[in-house]
Order: sequence, then structure tokens, then C-alpha cells
Amino acid sequence: SQSSQLFLKVFGLCHDAYTNGKTGNTKLMDLLDEPVPGVGTYEDFNTIDWVREKSKDRDRHREITSKSKLSTPALLESISDAFSGWLLMLLIGLWSGALAGGIDILAHWLTDLKEGLCLSGFWYDHEHCCWGSNETTFQERDKCPEWQSWAELLGGSSVGASAYIVDYLMFIIWALLFAFLAVILVRAFAPYACGSGIPEIKTILSGFIIRGYLGKWTLIIKTVTLVLAVSSGLSLGKEGPLVHVACCCANILCHLFTKYRKNEAKRREKYAAAGVSYYFPLKTLWRSFFAALVAAFTLRSINPFGNSRLVLFYVEFHTPWHMVELVPFVLLGIFGGLWGAIFIRANIAWCRRRKNTCLGRYPVLEVLVVTGATALLSFPNSYTRMSGSELISELFNDCSLLDSSQLCGYISTYSNTIPDRPAGPDVYTALWQLALALVFKMLITVVTFGMKVPSGLFIPSMAVGAIAGRLLGVGMEQLALNHHDSAIFKSWCSPGADCITPGLYAMVGAAACLGGVTRMTISLVVIMFELTGGLEYIVPLMAATMTSKWVADAFGREGIYEAHIRLNGYPFLEPKEEYGSKALAQDVMRPRRSDPPLAVLTQEGMSVGEVEAMVADTDYSGFPVVVCQESQRLVGFILRRDLVISLENARQRQEGVVSASLVFFTDHVPAQPTSGPPAVKLRGILDLSPFTVTDHTPMEITVDIFRKLGLRQSLVTHNGRLLGIITKKDVLKHMAQMANRDPDSILFN
Repeated sequence: SQSSQLFLKVFGLCHDAYTNGKTGNTKLMDLLDEPVPGVGTYEDFNTIDWVREKSKDRDRHREITSKSKLSTPALLESISDAFSGWLLMLLIGLWSGALAGGIDILAHWLTDLKEGLCLSGFWYDHEHCCWGSNETTFQERDKCPEWQSWAELLGGSSVGASAYIVDYLMFIIWALLFAFLAVILVRAFAPYACGSGIPEIKTILSGFIIRGYLGKWTLIIKTVTLVLAVSSGLSLGKEGPLVHVACCCANILCHLFTKYRKNEAKRREKYAAAGVSYYFPLKTLWRSFFAALVAAFTLRSINPFGNSRLVLFYVEFHTPWHMVELVPFVLLGIFGGLWGAIFIRANIAWCRRRKNTCLGRYPVLEVLVVTGATALLSFPNSYTRMSGSELISELFNDCSLLDSSQLCGYISTYSNTIPDRPAGPDVYTALWQLALALVFKMLITVVTFGMKVPSGLFIPSMAVGAIAGRLLGVGMEQLALNHHDSAIFKSWCSPGADCITPGLYAMVGAAACLGGVTRMTISLVVIMFELTGGLEYIVPLMAATMTSKWVADAFGREGIYEAHIRLNGYPFLEPKEEYGSKALAQDVMRPRRSDPPLAVLTQEGMSVGEVEAMVADTDYSGFPVVVCQESQRLVGFILRRDLVISLENARQRQEGVVSASLVFFTDHVPAQPTSGPPAVKLRGILDLSPFTVTDHTPMEITVDIFRKLGLRQSLVTHNGRLLGIITKKDVLKHMAQMANRDPDSILFN
């Protein structure tokens, strides 16, 4: 046909020009023969090219390996390069473990400082202050002359209405002071130190660049303000922010090694080892295990919990669970799933209101109001007054005969030498207080998470579940006591026997609520083992966690971190999100039918001025390079940043380069007129293997390719001819549109 003949004619002309260029005699210096500062790096709020970064690392590794066979120094350099990864993980483990231990010790001290002071040493918290006392009794282990409340210090008495008011006011004042210092430090020195950090870490691990988010100032301020925020009594935890802290340590230490400093993909392997996983090669698994070993050793040496154990909530239940109890465990899973779904919707609605109203313009005032309300309402109730980790430890407690806890206020009776455990007045009082604490924790956590202070969600979520679990556990315990002859209990619960363990129900409830909020399953069960050491309760934990996820997924498949990623418009492709559209690549690619033609560079024939004008007139992150405008046959792809830096470098380093100088992306440059300006050769910055898909590739496959390869963009071709481009943001906008969400929300905010 005439059209095909015309195409062949144009193709032939372009091909002739290309081959003629290859036979030129003039050999022009490639400015990229020597490293140019900035080339190969990325601008802020951009996505890295995983394929290019991994290719760079493979080339570097091959070069080191080949040189190692030539000389002894080169061999030592190769060994050092291979060992650097393990050395880096050793340093990350030591630093992260030391910071975690220090944060825990300081948070305990400042939390107790709201209630009183140790006279034998102001740096002692309440527990350590009374450890050295000779006047401490077993029944009142938390009371000793060395520790005095603020009422005793200021008024001389610890009883009476005036003493209660003094303690109440000092509790609120200290809480407001800690919260004020936390929010002021965040706003003044490191705005990125606020929040949990996990949504941003997941986005960074997917390849996004957020300069300063893992910097030294963020690390310093996050560490200090995390201690202050936890000590203020706000309904938040430190476990999520500790992931951010560990990734900051990894990022800072990575800059000590050239191998990781100059490669974004390699750095993200270490972030994954230090924090959460997105890109997780097998060797990173072993190095993560090594880093965890070092961090655990460091934490064990510091011994922040004072019990010579690594777990935060060590449990040792003496009664085995029975198959019948799977029913209440599943009920706790249902509660956890419902709570998770409600919490995510309520928290996202509140955070959206914070962003879109004047509330967001006064973060300091918001933090102080929430802190004041939290302190005011939590002080009268002993279960809300204590810290989140202390509350969970209390709820996980398996009551012994000598336990002085209010939850263990059972009436001691004996029947046939087997102890009964009927609930006494103290237990019923504790249940009412716990019911009020449950409502308070559920409401206050919604408005606390997402404020401009470091705020984790593990401890508050676990506290809600542990309270619900303990309430159900005590109810089941008393039901078994009073109805031991019924068909449900008769086969396994002897009259008067201690058949039910309320602490186990609290542990299962904590896992269920945490699973409902985060949608973790396997990793959550492992985390619960790490926190409690209760490996024998794997079945109850698995049953509750799985039920929680199923129930929560019925209302929406997003966990709290994914919901915050979408709220902030981060360019993150969720691996778990399903895609069922029948669209093709040509339906999503740009340019669309109404758009101007695709901006491309030709491999030869364009001047420096024309290239700079195209860069100035567009805001694209990169440009395809074609043989010529007529054929649109693809040669490669060039990043905008590399192009701009290289042209500026050419004007500075190569004499005579002006706007009229020609730009070549070919291996050989044809002979140039002696009277004309010299040409610029930029073959070295051209990506000769850009990823491409055909226009009829299903978007389902394209999305999967973007996820698994971490692509920044993919070019779309038809019979070898360039048609358009699909970027990661295009994929995200298309998926948002398919889910009936606003596609323009996919922007960094």
C-alpha cells in the first residue's frame, strides 16, 4: 500500500542518516567519560528507576570482581565490598537497639514524673526508686518513703481533697508541658518527625524520594519528641515511630559506604531490613535477621524493662486453653475487625477535616487541647491514668494468690481442696473502670493519631483489644464458675477449677484489634510472640487475627497505613490491591487524543538551544529519544535531570559550545564544519534499554509489571513505533478512577 511504502521510504532516510553518522571520522569526547556531579541522581518528590539502579549495581559488582583477579589490593577491595553490607547491618542493629532502649527508659521516667519524684535520685522512675527501699512491703510494692507524690512534696500530705487536687493539677501541667515541647520541636526543627512514619517509609521503600525524611535532624527530633509525646499521656505508642527511627539510622549509616551512598535501590534494601518490607531480596532477609540479632543483644544489655527479658509483655499462663474457647476468641476477632474498620473511617474523616479546615492551621493548639482533654479525663480512672504499655501489662496479668492488683480481687474460697475464684467487689469495680476506659480509649485515639507529634498506633490498638478481651475473659471465668454443670463446661471444667485465663483473652483481644487496624496477619502473630513470648497460644491468636481481617476487609481492604498513604496522595502501588479492569495500555498512556503530540528528542539533528527550549516548555521527568521525527523508531530514554545537568556541564567544560551546537545521542558523530560550533555527545546518559509494552498489553499485566519491577515509566510502542508513555502516576490515577476515587488526589501533599 502507499502508506506502507511511505513508511519504508521515511524509515530508509532515517536509517541512512543514522548509518552515515556512524561512519564519521571525527571522534568527539564524551563528557560522561568522567563523572558529572548530579547525573544519575533524582530530584525531590520523584520516583527512582529501579531497573537502572539495579543495572548500575550489577555493572559495579562485575567491575570489582574482574579487577579482584588482577592484584591483591583489588582482591582486598572486593572482600571489603562484600563485607560492607554485614558491617552496615551490625552498625544499624547497635544504633537502633541503643536508641530503643534509651527511649523506653526515658519515657518511663518522664511518665512517672507526672505523679511524683524520687528523693534518693530524681533520675529514678517510681519502680526503680522503690527497688532499693528497705521499707517496701509485698502488698504495697509501689509505695516507699523515697518516692513522694507532688501533693506530699508541695503540701506535706498525700490524703484528702487538697492533695488530690494538687496531684491532679500537676498531672495536667506536666502533660501539657511535654506535649507543648514535642509539637514545638517538631514544627521548628523537623516537620517530618511527626506522625507514625510508616506510611511514608512504605512509600520511600517503593522508590519515592522524600529528601530529609530520613535525615539526621529528623532522627534527633523524632527521638526526643517521641519520648515527650509518650510521656505526655496521649493515646499513642512508640513502636511505629521506632520503625522511622531505625530507617533514619540506616540512611545515615548508608552514607558511610560508597556502595550504598550512590545507589538508591541498594539503600532501600537496608531500609527494608531496618523497618518494613516492600522490596525484600533473599539476602536482605539474612541481613535483617543479623541486624535483629544485634539489636536484641544491645537491648538485652541495656535491659530497659528491668526483668532481664527481651519481651515487653512477658506472659506465663498456667492454665491451658480448651477448644470450646475458640468461640469467644472468634468473637474477639469480630470485635477487632469491627473496631478496625470503624477506627480507620473515623480517623481518616478527622484527618481530612484537619487538612481541609482551619483546624490544620493551628497544630500546636490542637495538640494542647487534645492533651489537656486526655489528662483531664484520664486522671480519675486508674486504668487510663497509667501508660499504655503499663495498662496492657496489667491486663495480660495472670492473677496469682499474692497478686495485689485490683483485677485480682477474688474472694478466696476452697471447695474439695480446689480453689474457687468468685469475683469480689474489687473485680467489679475494676470492670466498671475498664468499661469506661474502653470507651475513652476508642474515642480519644481517633483524634490523637495523625497529630503533629510522633504517634504510633500499636499500643493504643492493643490497649483497646486488651480491655475488651479482659472484660470478656472475666465474664467467661464467672460464667464457668457459676454454671460448671452445664453442657458447655462440664466436659472440661471441673467444679471450682480455675478453667479460664482472663489474661489470655486480653492477649487475643489485643492481637485482634491490632489486626483489624493494620490488616496484618502472619507478621502480627509473630509480633505478638515477640511481645509476650506466648508461643503455645498460636491457635487462639491465629483464629482471632484471621477473623479480624475477614471482618474488617468486608468494610474495606485498606489498613490504616494504606488509608493514610491515599489520604496524603503518595505515589504508592499497594501490592495487595486487586485490579480487574479490561483496559489496555493505549487507554491509559499519554498523550491522549486531545493532547499535544508526545515530546521526543531525536538522536541527531537537534541543537542545544532546541533541546533546552523543549525542557523549558515542558515539566516532564524524561524524554524518549527516537531515530527521527518521521519514523518515531525508539532509541532510548533520557531523564530530564541528567539532560539539564549534562548540557550545563557541556557549556562549562567544552570550549565553544553554544545554543547552535548540535546534540548527538549516537556512538559516532559525523564530521562537523570547522567554522561551526562543536557538537555535544550525550550517548553516556541515554538509557538504551527502556522498558516498553505494546499498545494492546492489558493494563492488568502492565500494573503487575509496575509493581514487581518498581518501574518509574514504561514506553508504549506499536510495531516498534513509539506511541506514548505510561508513568507510575498514570497507573495510580487510572486505578483511582476505577475505584471511583478522585484521580487528581494522586499527588504528593
